Amino acid sequence: MPTVSTTALATPTGPVDVPSLGFGVWQVPDDEVRPAVAAALDAGYRHIDTARLYGNERGVGATIADSDVAREDIVVTTKVWNDDHGRDATLRAFDGSMDRLGLDVLDLLLIHWPVPAQDRYVETWRTFQELRDAGRVRVIGTSNFHPAHLQRLFDETGEWPAINQVELHPYLQQKELRAFHDQHGVVTEAWSPLASGKQVLEDEVVRAVAAAHGVTPAQAVIAWHLAIGNVVIPKSVTPSRIVENLAAADVTLTEDDLERLAALDRGFRTGPDPDTFNQA
Repeated sequence: MPTVSTTALATPTGPVDVPSLGFGVWQVPDDEVRPAVAAALDAGYRHIDTARLYGNERGVGATIADSDVAREDIVVTTKVWNDDHGRDATLRAFDGSMDRLGLDVLDLLLIHWPVPAQDRYVETWRTFQELRDAGRVRVIGTSNFHPAHLQRLFDETGEWPAINQVELHPYLQQKELRAFHDQHGVVTEAWSPLASGKQVLEDEVVRAVAAAHGVTPAQAVIAWHLAIGNVVIPKSVTPSRIVENLAAADVTLTEDDLERLAALDRGFRTGPDPDTFNQA
């Protein structure tokens, strides 16, 4: 089993360690998520990332409950969707997620998007703080927040998110955002770490780096994420790829590899822009 490093997330009562390489279940239907999560847990993953929007929280929770892996050894993340901003809606959404997951305490809760047109993400963040302080959540964070959104949370509540999950891959490296995170103790987490398609995995540089280490392009990219300090949550429903992705934890890239991959950044975004995405 590969050796997966952990990343410390800041909380008012001290750091909480989470596996730096986790398993994402975006776009996996509820009836398909159970064998995928079971395969991930069997392979050695101990960090599962879901969301209310994904429609598979119930399957994720049931698989964790049926697993031989102890609950305290698994970090579970879920997210509050865009139409659940504001205190009352957030509390209802959280209760619904916890019911579907079958959990008493959640490890990590994220605001899925800032939804700037609603202008309610600060209220939602304050509600997250209430849930955390009441012992219902261990760590709170955000997803898809830009520096201005993060700064406003701190300015109005006095607390930075412990983690910010954003689209990040070799073609969209988010260097300025990562620097902002580092400055304020916010951990960077990458969704769509392989760019949700073949472009990055077919890139000549990525393939050359992979070949030099005798690994797949996906493993090379995951190893790059880990080398630059990201928490990363690749998704797959194929058992062999689930195992392969985890094995990237044991791949060590050279400084030359990292420089070549850093040069691939081109601002290529596969998902929405957080400044303008307001879909409910």
